[in-house]
Amino acid sequence: MGKQKLKGKNLRAIQYSSNKAISLAVSLMAKYYKHSTVEEQLKLLIDIKENYQNYLNHEHLNILAEVFKPSEKVIRQEIALLEEAKDFQVFGRKHISSNAYQQMKWAMKLPIAKQGALMPDAHQGYGLPIGGVLATENAVIPYGVGVDIGCRMSLSIYDLDAKYLQRYQYQLKVALKEKTNFGTGGELGFSQKHEILDRKEFAATPLLRQLHGKAVRQLGSSGSGNHFVEFGLVEVGTDNPWNLKAGEYVGLLAHSGSRGLGANIAMHYTEIAKQKCLLPSPTQNLAWLDLDSEEGQEYWLSMNLAGDYAKACHDQIHYNLSKALGIKAIAKVENHHNFAWKQKQADGSESIIHRKGATPAEKGVLGIIPSSMSSAGYIVSGRGETTALQSASHGAGRQFSRSKTREQMTRSKLKKILNKEQVTLIGGGLDEAPIAYKDIEAVMLSQRELVDVVGKFTPKIVRMDKA
Repeated sequence: MGKQKLKGKNLRAIQYSSNKAISLAVSLMAKYYKHSTVEEQLKLLIDIKENYQNYLNHEHLNILAEVFKPSEKVIRQEIALLEEAKDFQVFGRKHISSNAYQQMKWAMKLPIAKQGALMPDAHQGYGLPIGGVLATENAVIPYGVGVDIGCRMSLSIYDLDAKYLQRYQYQLKVALKEKTNFGTGGELGFSQKHEILDRKEFAATPLLRQLHGKAVRQLGSSGSGNHFVEFGLVEVGTDNPWNLKAGEYVGLLAHSGSRGLGANIAMHYTEIAKQKCLLPSPTQNLAWLDLDSEEGQEYWLSMNLAGDYAKACHDQIHYNLSKALGIKAIAKVENHHNFAWKQKQADGSESIIHRKGATPAEKGVLGIIPSSMSSAGYIVSGRGETTALQSASHGAGRQFSRSKTREQMTRSKLKKILNKEQVTLIGGGLDEAPIAYKDIEAVMLSQRELVDVVGKFTPKIVRMDKA
């Protein structure tokens, strides 16, 4: 070989198989051993490959030696579930499908599970069932929270009567069309300000920095599916939390969440949880993050920011519509689901309470439990029932899947239902037709231990996606 230049084929002949090893060998020999013959270089390179440990501290050859160092294989052992599911309380069992019940049983086999409950609106979801409540020990489950982090209901009550809805129906419809927007990627198209956009948490992680622009663009918009913004009538009795005169008022009710911000946070940290927390196939979507870990702390910070962002979106929805119509609220009610709370248990210990499609119902806490686009929902006050982890349903809950609902419903059928109930619908897919939902009266009866009814909301002008 004499004074030949070292080539890739020479290296492959001595079993240098990776491109990285070949590239490093050629570079190092040319730089530090250019006066050695090819034979001498090859002899050295063979020795590095066969006795890499002798070169790990070498000034120049250590980087090549690292290539031949066997990778340390981390053996990750699958986490064992409990042999028997822990008991959990079920409200309205006859309204709950077997697959949702089974999902909750799997959740109660997690070694971190402390207590659980299933609300009467429960149906199958990802991770926890929708309507599932789970208390865990110092751990958070991203899919136990859900994709639409901090999704909420918010109701503004105005000192206006039913005649206002009839007299200004055109203006209300225009305001809903111009001041709201729905669906994936939905944006309002006009500049908005809110303190949430200046929160320092947006600089806390690379993911949040990346998502800040999307949060700016989507502020005040709503998601797809069952999300809505609607005007309707609020009925209150003499004994109500706002000391209002008994009677009917105009109400504005919205249901939406944290938009692309929350969805991206959920997907990002679910994948991390699945990599760190190996679970058997039926429970893989229940992978958790230890709150003492860096990833757990990042998720907790991000989840709380997304929850505050969801509230900011509702702030803007109500502000934009009230301003456009020149009306001012005299009372407001808000509650959220798809979230995790740090909460003291009866025994004094702290748990992480996941409410997936279930809402807080601590004693005296107000909330809204809506039904469908054509049926009345309820304003409630929590009773603080500990067996339900101080929770209640977040709605009537689906009884039919989206595909099954579409099979049974036509536009003409939907129109007849809405005409009968004197409801105007802007947008809305057939999969959100009223038949998709359980009977709200039966659901409320099943959770009479959990909440007291303090008012009623009946939708009249409903805005949804697909307008």
